[in-house]
Amino acid sequence: MSQFGSRARAFFDRVFPERQIYHRSGGSVRYVSLSPSKQALLALGAVSLAGWCVYATANTVLDGAQQSASNSEVERERAKYDRWLNESRAQAAASQALLEERTRQFDRATADFESRHEVLRSLLEYAGGDSIQLAATRPIERDGARIIMAASIDEAEPRQSRAITSEPYQVTTVGFRARAENLEVEQERTLSELEDQVVERSEHVRGVLRMTGVSMASLTGPEAGAEVGGPLVPQDFVAYLRDSGLNPAFAERVTQVAARVTESRRLADIANSTPLAVPVAVDSRETSGYGQRIDPFTGRPTFHAGLDMAAFERAPVVATSPGTVVFAGTRSGYGYTVEIDHGHGFKTRYAHLRDIQVQRGERVAIGQRVGSMGSTGRSTATHLHYEVWFRGRPVDPINFLRAGRHVHEQG
Repeated sequence: MSQFGSRARAFFDRVFPERQIYHRSGGSVRYVSLSPSKQALLALGAVSLAGWCVYATANTVLDGAQQSASNSEVERERAKYDRWLNESRAQAAASQALLEERTRQFDRATADFESRHEVLRSLLEYAGGDSIQLAATRPIERDGARIIMAASIDEAEPRQSRAITSEPYQVTTVGFRARAENLEVEQERTLSELEDQVVERSEHVRGVLRMTGVSMASLTGPEAGAEVGGPLVPQDFVAYLRDSGLNPAFAERVTQVAARVTESRRLADIANSTPLAVPVAVDSRETSGYGQRIDPFTGRPTFHAGLDMAAFERAPVVATSPGTVVFAGTRSGYGYTVEIDHGHGFKTRYAHLRDIQVQRGERVAIGQRVGSMGSTGRSTATHLHYEVWFRGRPVDPINFLRAGRHVHEQG
């Protein structure tokens, strides 16, 4: 151990011998003596400083590399997040645009449904309003006479699931297309059912009118004249359809149904003017029919222009259809007579009355009493002479009474 110490001491002395540093200045010389221990301390300090510089440099180099790698990773993450953010913004913008487009579609669809709804409501009102009568289908008793009452489309069996109301549609975004399609189907079904009902009533009225023996062409065709003329569909309704902005196909469909409703109304108006009720408000019997017969006064064949119906004296004689009294007084051979113009070319004559209970120009209702049965004029017994005229020519009243009885049986 002492030998190692001796060697170390010798090495130390050899490396750090006693040194003197001379300094000359202004002709004077000075020196600094450096002992081995001071030299060792300086060397140790130099080595420490060098080691620290090396460590700091190496640490800085390594940290710079790590920092660069970290910065690169951060940049990559930042770029990735930027891409995500841009994609998210793009998706949000696309979603917003889609939402706005769906909202516009929803608003357009809602406006379209509301327009269709309003058109259907108007069409239903046009078809079945309080002032609209579509067909003569139900008789009632008034003053002892059978009266043909016109039924409106509102009297048909109600269809609750297809009723049109004024409440706005409640359409949600969930299943919007399905809901929209269902609404369109319901609207089409409403149109179809309305059309079916109107067509059925029109055919029923046509059947009744045919039973009178009067041709439908003379009642509804061109020869019917201005009395039953006019546009097939009211112009205000056509203008409403044009301004509603509806789908052309739906508007055309509505126009077709409206045309059928208009035709049904025309037929109903004609039917309401047709004298179908019985002119005697009590039980009566036919004593002489329409056409050729033997005149009871001359005994010769003559043409009988009406129908004779007998009951008791003062039996109530009633109007067989609404109309206006155009004559109330005495006619040669007819005695006390009442004549009523019912419109659409129909007139009726009630003759041989005992008394008259209406006056000229008076508007009478169906079943209203116009006089009492008697035997005035050229008559052999108490009875009513009843005539039906169409466009200035007498027609057989029995056909009208049979048509009226048919309506009664169907009602």
